Amino acid sequence: MEQKKIDRINELAQKAKTTGLTEEELSERAALRREYIESYRRSLVAQLDNTYLVDEKGNKSKLRKKD
Repeated sequence: MEQKKIDRINELAQKAKTTGLTEEELSERAALRREYIESYRRSLVAQLDNTYLVDEKGNKSKLRKKD
């Protein structure tokens, strides 16, 4: 996610604490938050896809998803 969008999320959060947000700003904040969460999830999944477990014998096994 672009730093500009993260800065906008922070601006809206600060404004919500001080003066409140309009309906348009609320929907913008919600959309930006969804985008941020999706970006975070993609990053976490990518990191976990490259994670290996090493047992006591030194054997590596790929981390698997739970069903």
